[in-house]
Amino acid sequence: MREESLTAIRAALEPDQRFYEDVVADDLTWQGNIFSAHLLDVALSDGSLGKREIVRHCGGAGVVAVDDEGRVCLVRQYRVAAGRMTVEIPAGKLDASEGAEICAARELAEETGLHAGRLEHLVSDCGSIGFTDEHTEVFLARDLVAGEADPDEGEFISALWIPLDDAVDFVLAGLIKDGKTVAGLLAAKVVLDRC
Repeated sequence: MREESLTAIRAALEPDQRFYEDVVADDLTWQGNIFSAHLLDVALSDGSLGKREIVRHCGGAGVVAVDDEGRVCLVRQYRVAAGRMTVEIPAGKLDASEGAEICAARELAEETGLHAGRLEHLVSDCGSIGFTDEHTEVFLARDLVAGEADPDEGEFISALWIPLDDAVDFVLAGLIKDGKTVAGLLAAKVVLDRC
């Protein structure tokens, strides 16, 4: 069954001209420090034209840090866009020409003071693929060594350690909603259960 499913997924991901949208104009409408907004004119496969509002973003990296007791380190912070407190995995945006693994290690150390003896790629999360190219590469961190956190200026966060199994339950209960965190915690649970 797995081979059949893999074949079906690979076939579904192959280019298909029936669905293709050709960008014929790209109007940069706003440029910020973190992202840019674009209005695209696209030619559709049936010959008609359409418009797409797209956000371009440099991407980011996140870390599911799991200790020897099976606890995961999450960070609490206020997110003004959501208007509430959130619980998330340590994460941040990629600096210019920075690789995702380097970004993940840097963000883990800055936000929690933790250093990973091992970082393994877990999953790629495209948070809202309908309008943005933002993606977050999520890593599993193990063999953790504690140090001093050094968050960015204006970044107010605190670390929270809970069992990974509980974190997964909290995802399923809707208490943890952040996309990269949901994807990372669920992927970490599957990977660690297979070990």
